[in-house]
Amino acid sequence: MPDYVKELMASVRQNNPGEVEFHQAVEEIAASVALVYEQYPEYQAAKIFERMIEPERVIMFRVPWMDDQGEIRINRGFRVEMNSAIGPYKGGLRFHPSVNLSSLKFLALEQTFKNSLTHLPLGAGKGGADFNPKGRSDHEIMRFCQSFMNELYRYIGPNTDVPAGDIGVGGREIGYLFGQYKKLKNEFTGVLTGKGLEWGGSLIRPEATGFGVVYFAGEMLKTRGEQLKGKRVAVSGFGNVAWGVALKLNELGAKVITLSGPDGYILDEDGVSGDKITTMVRLRSSNNDVIAPYAEAHSGARFFAGKRPWEQPCDIAIPCAIQNELNADDAASLIENKCICVCEGANMPCTLDAVHALQKAELLFAPGKAANAGGVAVSGLEMSQNAMKMNWSREEVDSRLKEIMQAIHATCFKYGKQDSGFVDYVNGANIGGFLKVANAMMDQGVV
Repeated sequence: MPDYVKELMASVRQNNPGEVEFHQAVEEIAASVALVYEQYPEYQAAKIFERMIEPERVIMFRVPWMDDQGEIRINRGFRVEMNSAIGPYKGGLRFHPSVNLSSLKFLALEQTFKNSLTHLPLGAGKGGADFNPKGRSDHEIMRFCQSFMNELYRYIGPNTDVPAGDIGVGGREIGYLFGQYKKLKNEFTGVLTGKGLEWGGSLIRPEATGFGVVYFAGEMLKTRGEQLKGKRVAVSGFGNVAWGVALKLNELGAKVITLSGPDGYILDEDGVSGDKITTMVRLRSSNNDVIAPYAEAHSGARFFAGKRPWEQPCDIAIPCAIQNELNADDAASLIENKCICVCEGANMPCTLDAVHALQKAELLFAPGKAANAGGVAVSGLEMSQNAMKMNWSREEVDSRLKEIMQAIHATCFKYGKQDSGFVDYVNGANIGGFLKVANAMMDQGVV
């Protein structure tokens, strides 16, 4: 570890005690930034990265609401407005019991680089609450969202901060949040993305992250003369990202052989396609958060309780569930089984040890900040459509998304290709994302 990274991490741990997810994100990026600092010492003199890892603003607030039994509940709400050097803050809202300041700072920092890589004028933020929508009625979720927006509306706007959905925040929650914002501000503006199609949303937004991951994986494979068609793909999760991945992989001729949940994973050698994707969607919307019923519904599938899918032989692995779900042992299994490509669909689903192992074995590996940028890319396209008061067709949005993902890959390839010919997509994404934001921050002075 370079001396710069050691010194920086010592300071980060001291100033942000206990924020392990944030520490991990900073350390992974810092190694790449150290290379930039060696070549461009003016960035180090201006302490660009040191400023970049400090949020411009952190908002914390209470969210009181009443459940269906008349009992008052209190949750904690957050918005981390990380960086606005290249545009208004942009990033999702997450409603989940695990939400805390550390997880949101990590996500907001990742979002800074992800949004920069899209080449759209988007800054970065992240927010949410430690509220669990699972098991709650629509009325309870509506009351919670309205209370949450009663505070958040003061800090957001179409030219200031444009939140979107994330884990626990889908179309229903965005609708309730938008309705309350509209009432409080007495204006109809594109302040949130992920809206319903009837009132300003964009086609393919729910599928966009998954579609983008597949487009990025396809571009990586091309660098080695490979293609997606005919490949066996292990996928984790069964939410929106995994759904989009499954749809696009089937369209392009690949076979999805696994899905997973907190209870374990399913193996379907015949492939997750057709009405099996319908089963996946039904399970996702049922709020029980388990994948086992898939195997019960389809006789050719097998369920492995309490295990992860990375033990299965596959050509491509796409982790789409949660952070740190793929560790060094999982990476060793993928390497042993001759996997050629790992493309992150979730935010930081691979541990640092796993990433190092995959890169040492010279697998194609793409970090989430590059590969899963499709969601925010289409959110940016939704903002454009809102500003122009128009809607694009599904084909046009998909075409624009593909072009954006190809451009992101080109950036990562440019800054990640080594003399040996190996492409370090982690360095490529970090350096490419850093330089755009860094140049904007240099131009704007110390603010």
